[in-house]
Amino acid sequence: MDGNERESLEAPPAAPASTTTSGFDFNNPTIIALLYLASFVVGITAVVGVVLAYVQRDEARPWETSHYEYLIRTFWIGFIGILVGALTMIVLVGFVILPAALVLVIVRSVLSITNAQKHEPMPNPGTWLA
Repeated sequence: MDGNERESLEAPPAAPASTTTSGFDFNNPTIIALLYLASFVVGITAVVGVVLAYVQRDEARPWETSHYEYLIRTFWIGFIGILVGALTMIVLVGFVILPAALVLVIVRSVLSITNAQKHEPMPNPGTWLA
């Protein structure tokens, strides 16, 4: 075999590393939802997330627009839920409101991440429930 035959028998070169996907897309709505989830540990990251949502919603791709509305609403649901839950703990109702608000924020964040990974808009961004 000469050099030309050897080259033709070798496997084609592998695709560059930049074209392979890792399976998880860190797009803007995903990052904001992850910041909301991180706020359960860190605390302040939800504020960073909602500021990013307000800033980025004017330059959003069509499928992202509904995510920003949904994530902004998610922040306010969580904020109001935590505020009302904390204020009503004195009459014991807050012990039900607070966990319910936290679960709702978690569910809404996960739903947003799920749809953002598929680059699909949120089906009903104006809802106050999941």
